[in-house]
Amino acid sequence: MSQATASTYKSPLHEMTQSTPTCLWNDSASIQELSYSIEHGAVGATCNPVIVLGVLKKEMNEWKGRIQTLIKALPMATEGEIAWQLVREISVKAAALLKPIFDEQHGKNGRLSIQTDPRLFRDSKAIVKQAVEFNQLAPNMLVKIPVTQAGIPAIEEATYLGISINATVCFTLPQCVAVAEAVERGLKRREHEGKEIAMMGPVCTIMVGRLDDWLKVLAEKNDVAIDPGYLEWAGVAVFKKTYQIFRERGYRLRLLSAAFRNHMHWSEFIGGDVVISPPYAWQVRFNASDIEVRSRMDKQVPVGVVQTLSRKFPDFCRAFTEDGLALAEFDSFGPTLRTLRQFIAAGHDLDGVVRDFMLPNPDVV
Repeated sequence: MSQATASTYKSPLHEMTQSTPTCLWNDSASIQELSYSIEHGAVGATCNPVIVLGVLKKEMNEWKGRIQTLIKALPMATEGEIAWQLVREISVKAAALLKPIFDEQHGKNGRLSIQTDPRLFRDSKAIVKQAVEFNQLAPNMLVKIPVTQAGIPAIEEATYLGISINATVCFTLPQCVAVAEAVERGLKRREHEGKEIAMMGPVCTIMVGRLDDWLKVLAEKNDVAIDPGYLEWAGVAVFKKTYQIFRERGYRLRLLSAAFRNHMHWSEFIGGDVVISPPYAWQVRFNASDIEVRSRMDKQVPVGVVQTLSRKFPDFCRAFTEDGLALAEFDSFGPTLRTLRQFIAAGHDLDGVVRDFMLPNPDVV
């Protein structure tokens, strides 16, 4: 049972948080789900339109009155403006639950990660403007910025302004290095001017499962025959290589694993000074499992797997090689396109929820 004693043992995830440097964050802002996660050692959480949709589906009775109040209080507001106000308020509520952890851990953890509007992915200035506003919602905010061509300069500027960022829409080693360098530039600018950085806690997310998803799409599209198990290793391989490079270069931000598709997106990263951020359902599944909690972060991905993926999928090479993607290619990479489309569509779906309150369908009894 590793270093956790039988008397204090709660679950595999809790054991990981108590016996290794690996942190658990909750990929949800639902208070019910976040409370469960904190009980099992979580020290962070996230919010975005996709998550808000999920919260409203589960907790609509709690939010119905607030939506109606906002519609009356803001008579000139569009459905989109009210939808984003819900994102703000649900984020602030979850942030309050994490504030004691934030104070105790001096800003490294205890943060609520809120996503900037994905429709702004081409506009650095607009991203930074919204990041500044979101950062002021609570003292323990972490602001998500997409790793697009416009997102990289926004990450540097937001960091310089003292905003802790979470780089999102990120799947590759080249993107992660660009993020790390941008954060370093922002931190050094602050240090040069004598500004505080001790309480900042930037992270760079790798959406490991979404890279796996993309290679599976390519396998079907291009009739690629491959051991299906190999396709589960792509995101893990990129994450582990990126972690090694980050340690070697001393970048001052942590990696975060997101977009879970299998237990390796947790188990293979145990022991690293990283964050894993599974959704509530995956946490329940992991905690009910018999997977041994032991350090695997430094265990290499089988060489044959990496060689096969590299030979059969040029996009894996692009993700796994530091110069595999140029900055100008970030926006057109398959997983980036798929993820931005999903995030933007979720925003429209959230607008639709508000629309049903603002303009009730008269045809529905």
